[in-house]
Amino acid sequence: TPGVETTTGPLGQGIANAVGMAIAERTLAAQFNRPGFDVVDHKTWVFVGDGCLMEGVSHEVSSLAGTLGLGKLNVVWDDNGISIDGKVAEWFGEDVCARYEAYGWHVVRDVDGHDPSALDAAMKLAAAETTRPTLIQAKTVIGKGAPKKQGTEGCHGAPLGAEEIEGVRAAMGWTHAPFEIPDDVYAAWDRTTRGGELSGNWETRFHAYAEAHPDLAAEFGRRMAHGLPGDFEAFAEATLDAVATAAETIATRKASQNALNLLAPALPEFLGGSADLTHSNLTNYKGQTPITRDAAGDAVLYGVREFGMTAIANGAALHGGFLPYVATFLVFSDYARNAVRMSALMKQKVVHVYTHDSIGLGEDGPTHQPVEHVESLRLIPNLDVWRPCDAVETQAAWNSAVSRADGPSALALSRQNLAHQPRSAAQLAEISKGGYVLLEANGAAKAVIVATGSEVALAIAAQKQLAEAGIPVRVVSMPCVEAFERRPAAEQAAILPNLPTVVVEAGSTRGWWKIAGRDGAVIGIDRFGESAPEKALWPLFGFTVDNVAATVRRILG
Repeated sequence: TPGVETTTGPLGQGIANAVGMAIAERTLAAQFNRPGFDVVDHKTWVFVGDGCLMEGVSHEVSSLAGTLGLGKLNVVWDDNGISIDGKVAEWFGEDVCARYEAYGWHVVRDVDGHDPSALDAAMKLAAAETTRPTLIQAKTVIGKGAPKKQGTEGCHGAPLGAEEIEGVRAAMGWTHAPFEIPDDVYAAWDRTTRGGELSGNWETRFHAYAEAHPDLAAEFGRRMAHGLPGDFEAFAEATLDAVATAAETIATRKASQNALNLLAPALPEFLGGSADLTHSNLTNYKGQTPITRDAAGDAVLYGVREFGMTAIANGAALHGGFLPYVATFLVFSDYARNAVRMSALMKQKVVHVYTHDSIGLGEDGPTHQPVEHVESLRLIPNLDVWRPCDAVETQAAWNSAVSRADGPSALALSRQNLAHQPRSAAQLAEISKGGYVLLEANGAAKAVIVATGSEVALAIAAQKQLAEAGIPVRVVSMPCVEAFERRPAAEQAAILPNLPTVVVEAGSTRGWWKIAGRDGAVIGIDRFGESAPEKALWPLFGFTVDNVAATVRRILG
């Protein structure tokens, strides 16, 4: 929506988005500004309430903002002491200002939030501070002027009612009709002329910048428009061909790092980061530099802050100029989930990298072994969830994620090595469509095995065993259900004909029955994992060649 910077419905995510915007502004300025040309130079203002500062995500992001010294970030706290359940002092009793000072913020205390002059003075103090973010404590009375409800939860989220409204009008001396804006008030608030002047001044400066630095100006324009380099489609195809030719058997988390190394030189807009798991998620690439108080860099060290990290990435995407990606273990996507949902709701291009995607991670046990997580992420509308089976599908997943213009993508990646699967050129082109025939039956297929991720190799081996028994079976790899379901119905039917179907995925089975059908079968996991070596876990949960082949035989009768 024009003029709306972000969707902030869930409390705490507005300030988190603002931290992302402030990081984006400072980092973009370091990348593009040149002596005499400050084409990126703005402050980020955010208004929060008591509830926002109760939410844990605000603690996560405020701590990081203070550590990074985001001096252009200014927060106005409407400190009215009331939330839906009443006076917040009963459950929100800490000294918030002292907390923010401990974070390293500049704090302006006890400002009369009903006094424009006091607010103006506080905002000038905030604007003058350049090395620390600023919190302004604006003390207010909620519903001020309402005879019976002011200062109470009664005017927090419900209509005041006619009697209270009349009381407010009397207290304010307001005699105008509802929704009537007096000319003098409208004129005082109208900033279209001033806004036009500021915009025109910037456009004049940018024109001069473009004459002095044409390549930088063109790149700035491309990135702010969320465009890709003009030759990117051919470049992406070349990366896929290169990975297919290499034919490596590696973990898909390592394949993801390789993909970043291939893509990063063409995509300087990458703004990466991990929740203190960079060397496990493998989300760093050659030449990447962490952002500290020195703004020059292209990676954020988020610390153990999964929710804050993801909401910050949303803010950076909304700001423009960056393609953020963030990472943690798949099981900890739960911590970040609401911000993942918001990136999907707002149609923002953010890539969520989740490694250690199954019981295959082994001895860390059920606290760290994802079971329901991939299927749970698939429930989020407008989120493409990729679970690639090898390095080639991983590259295709990254290519699709960075090319997608209308929403985020999540990549579920393995800790363990996964075997390379050979493909034709036609099959390589099919991967981006989400589901395709990886190995055709030798003869007319009697059944279909659908698999994702590490279980694709299992499906291939089961097909071989069944073929030796005279049972021809088609194997379909489905790295992205959402992309597959966007294919025309006729294409879907050609890949998944009306044949007995077995689905194999090391996770929750619930969503797969729409593909398996009532007469098919799903081999999955609908309970928590166990702490044991990987090789002991697969047979324990039925992920063996013999079990997949036996399941196909069973549904064939």
